[in-house]
Amino acid sequence: MEPVLFYGVPHGCSFGSIVALEWLGQPYRLGRIDMLSPSRSEAFSKISPLGATPALLMEDGEALTESLAILQNIAKRDLGKRLGFAQDTREFDRLNRVLSFLHTDFHSAFASAWSAYKLAEDDPRREVLRELARDKAARCYSHLQEMIAGKEWLMGDTKTVADAYFVGIARWGEDLGLFDLNSEYPRLYEYKQRLEADKGVIFAHAIEDGEPAQSSGGFLGHVDLDTIGSRLAA
Repeated sequence: MEPVLFYGVPHGCSFGSIVALEWLGQPYRLGRIDMLSPSRSEAFSKISPLGATPALLMEDGEALTESLAILQNIAKRDLGKRLGFAQDTREFDRLNRVLSFLHTDFHSAFASAWSAYKLAEDDPRREVLRELARDKAARCYSHLQEMIAGKEWLMGDTKTVADAYFVGIARWGEDLGLFDLNSEYPRLYEYKQRLEADKGVIFAHAIEDGEPAQSSGGFLGHVDLDTIGSRLAA
């Protein structure tokens, strides 16, 4: 059985895991989760007890949650793709450092802005929360712009799962109306634009938007949560 990645819409951080699976090129399926819905199915609650995405249902029926763990799992499936590196290597430690930064500092920087997004437009708390997010995210964008200096990709001359994860998070600054990356972080914007032209990234956007999507990897279609229960490990 192929793995199933459960991704969240709209614009979840699980975007990066879809991209990574496309780059890997091995068979997989997807499960779509509406993160704005107040309810979750019983089957998904067993896969992801906190109701968060991404969540990866592996071949043996065991579920794996948290982006960092899922991305490393995808990378190790074929180290020849160079999406990740073997453990006990300096490159593995460097990738873990970058992923950890993206998964903690960068991701969490937008938390208050997402909270503001859920408030009424005339709620006075909105601008306070948005400004807090802008201050935190600005430091992260600046750090990332320095990290990419003189490199084609975050880890150097090859795309890794870190680049896949980056492109799913970096868009939030513009999605939430906090930044104009082109004018404020031009080098980072150029790097992001290279990723946006990638077939795997284009595919992930189409999947999120519910549009026809042409896989260049191993996508086998979506699963129905109502029928996935038989695959869950006891």
